[in-house]
Amino acid sequence: MVLEIMDTVSKFLPSIRSPAKPLSLREKMVWTVSILAVYFLLYNTYAIGVSPAQITQPLEQLISIIFAARIGSLITVGISPIVLSSIVLQLLAGSDLIKVDMNDPAQKARFQTLQKLAAIVIAVIEAVIYVSTQYVAVTSPSYAIVVMLQLIAGALIIIIMDEMMTKYGITSGINLFIASGVSYAIVAGTAGIILPEAAAAIAAGTTASFSNALLAFGPLFFAVLVFLISIYAYETKVELPLAFEQLRGIGGRLPIPFLYVSVLPVILASSLELSLTVWLRFLNGISGSFGNIAKFIALYSPVSSTAGGGTSLQLTGGLAYLISPSFPLPYSSNYGGVGGYAAYFNYLLTTNTAKLVLPWGGFVLVPEWIHVIIYTLVLVVLCVIFGKFWIEMTGQSPKNMAQQLAEMGWQIPGFRRDPRIVESVLNKYIPTITVLGSIFVGLLAALATLTGAVGSGMGILLTVGIIYMVYQQLEQERIYDAYPILNKIAK
Repeated sequence: MVLEIMDTVSKFLPSIRSPAKPLSLREKMVWTVSILAVYFLLYNTYAIGVSPAQITQPLEQLISIIFAARIGSLITVGISPIVLSSIVLQLLAGSDLIKVDMNDPAQKARFQTLQKLAAIVIAVIEAVIYVSTQYVAVTSPSYAIVVMLQLIAGALIIIIMDEMMTKYGITSGINLFIASGVSYAIVAGTAGIILPEAAAAIAAGTTASFSNALLAFGPLFFAVLVFLISIYAYETKVELPLAFEQLRGIGGRLPIPFLYVSVLPVILASSLELSLTVWLRFLNGISGSFGNIAKFIALYSPVSSTAGGGTSLQLTGGLAYLISPSFPLPYSSNYGGVGGYAAYFNYLLTTNTAKLVLPWGGFVLVPEWIHVIIYTLVLVVLCVIFGKFWIEMTGQSPKNMAQQLAEMGWQIPGFRRDPRIVESVLNKYIPTITVLGSIFVGLLAALATLTGAVGSGMGILLTVGIIYMVYQQLEQERIYDAYPILNKIAK
């Protein structure tokens, strides 16, 4: 019933028409560059009525990178509404609260309309939360409504550009915006933090100057390490032999990558965790009998967050804090860090700053090493859940893969030509690889975040996966350009 209503709703939502004919790789590149130029224009344009300020809190920096946003700009909300609407609808569809057959074009179109509507609603709510909780510094209360409307407009433009990228570009808008934001952060972090910190260590002229200068490059080293590990994982795969039933002697292989669902589980899992840190801000200020319960869920405190000495509400305790990547950076204190890796690891091992307010009164201080464990476990579990949901929602389950192989005339040598037999063979690999791959990306993302890699370790992991997917798509597009007949077959 809900999906049927979308036929009417779709008439009132902004939509991008699909191209009349398949686009060449050159045309897709032109569209991609054009959309990226608009994105960076919005990225560097602050909303009227907002006080531009340098973000120094690690959690704020991570939110900006993962959501491809910039606090205070027109795209403060970023891609959060798109990702969050996808998460919610996946959970509803996975639990059969919304019944949808993604193989039916009509139902798929309705589901996409519902997702767009949900993204727009979430964008409006988040814009209100950002301004009403002073997450975005408004110069005057009289500008609050104006700023909200600008943030909503920016979010709508991002939603439209994401759809436009999907239909006209070489990848999705989410992938493009995340990769662009992370690349920008890596360059800015290296030039603005690592190099100045290394130069300052050498200029100190002490016996430890050289070693301190090398340690300054630690975040860049861990960024490169995560990059290399990710590439190795993407190249790891299991290959099943295939035979073409209509032509004897013609065979091939079905690759099942170790990262079968790519980095999509960690995108969804990290986005959910970070979205909670924003959405739960409305709990701040609740008093009375529900005050302790609100603080037990999420405790916010005023913390200095800008170069000018201003303050903003920051997540400092509660259950939401324990599952969030709220860790300091191992930089010099001049750049919002704790003073280097020695101080950073000492902080994680000995500090008890995470406050957990008890519902019945009082509070306990939770050691940061417990925060590390809880954050890592929750992230891994969420990655596994979203990984399993994703293969079902995108037609990559053993049943769907077996059906696709049968329709194309492929079979596994030594087995009867029956989709159920092929499905049973794939069931020995795909579910296990999905779980192992999801656990791997969860652990690697947690490790990358905890080492303070420049550009955020999470962002680097996502960027590597995105670059790998774009590379595969470019290879496919190159083949389509060389053999135009394949376009007709694919469509």
